[in-house]
Amino acid sequence: MDNATILLVEDEESLASFVQTELSLEGYEVIWAQDGRQALELFAQKQPTLILLDWMLPVYDGLTVLRRIRQTSNVPVIMITARSQTSDISMALDQGLDDYITKPFAIEELLARIRVIIRRLRQDQPHNSPVYQQGPFKIDLVKHQFTLDGAVVHLTPKEFALMQAFLEKPGTVLSRDDLLNQIWGYDFDGQTNTVDVYVRALRNKLGAHRDQIKTVRGVGYILTEQADEQE
Repeated sequence: MDNATILLVEDEESLASFVQTELSLEGYEVIWAQDGRQALELFAQKQPTLILLDWMLPVYDGLTVLRRIRQTSNVPVIMITARSQTSDISMALDQGLDDYITKPFAIEELLARIRVIIRRLRQDQPHNSPVYQQGPFKIDLVKHQFTLDGAVVHLTPKEFALMQAFLEKPGTVLSRDDLLNQIWGYDFDGQTNTVDVYVRALRNKLGAHRDQIKTVRGVGYILTEQADEQE
């Protein structure tokens, strides 16, 4: 993990060269793919620690690449995209995206997001890992597994971290800023709607229990015991 390998998938050569240089200066090994087909080939060959994936790519677009990777791997994926519509981002999250950053972006912000994911991977150890449970929800940090009514449900790392935050403090209102600090680990420059996007993706996987994550208007969210409780 000390020598994390990052697969950079970007067809714009000038941007790729800049990002690759900055990542190398941070001590990461960088592999560069210029289109979706090459990305899948290099992913299979190198098994990178993390993937930076552009959305608009030749051959296969980023969403197609993400879908194919998720058939076999939970490797963290950060999407680099000019798309900013919530519907687009939500669709990518539903396909297993871990994080995203919109173009144009500051390299410091990208490096911060990478550090958060790498740090979480390093800390993902089986010891000192309790089980959290509330009603139909259960998270086992030893197995890194979330179950709903006893059935295993796949969550992306960000969704898993959100669910863990709710299960650690059921019945407690968690502000958007609290969730940003706890899960993303850095300041989003006021873009607290990022939390809303990920909560929406998480709710979509909770089926009939989705309403147990209640919105507290103007503040944040709370995990309640019953889906029919009033906000």
